[in-house]
Amino acid sequence: MRRQIHALAVAGACALTTAAGAETSSGGLPPFRIVSVDGTAAIPEPLTEKPGDAAAGAMVVVNRRQGNCLGCHQVSSLKTESFHGEVGPSLDGVAGRWSPAQLRMIVVNPKHVFSEATVMPAFYRIDGLSRVRAEFQGKPILTAQQVEDVVAYLTTLK
Repeated sequence: MRRQIHALAVAGACALTTAAGAETSSGGLPPFRIVSVDGTAAIPEPLTEKPGDAAAGAMVVVNRRQGNCLGCHQVSSLKTESFHGEVGPSLDGVAGRWSPAQLRMIVVNPKHVFSEATVMPAFYRIDGLSRVRAEFQGKPILTAQQVEDVVAYLTTLK
């Protein structure tokens, strides 16, 4: 796959897009770089030094207090889990549709990949959100390591 990579900017996890397409960071989460891969926003470098753990990522995917991915998506390999949703597309074969860098961007902030209207939450963002309960303000849904673990798991879904 031919990759066109254009550096857009160095962005924080709670980045807000400006009219010029540049990113500004705020909120205290470590910054990361967003690039364009084949015309899609992506985060090419891992958010952590420690590699993602696919088994730990699978646990985040099914955990209703963390990723809760099955609330909206189906995953055939997780048949033992109940309540697979139908709001989002099936995650079966997701590793064949998106690169790890693109999957990382989708988990961090899907609005950069899809549209502002997507109902998928930004799992690693703390600014620009609405209706956040007081005890969760200033905290992302997932930690940087959990994001990497989820990406590692998603890359197994071929």
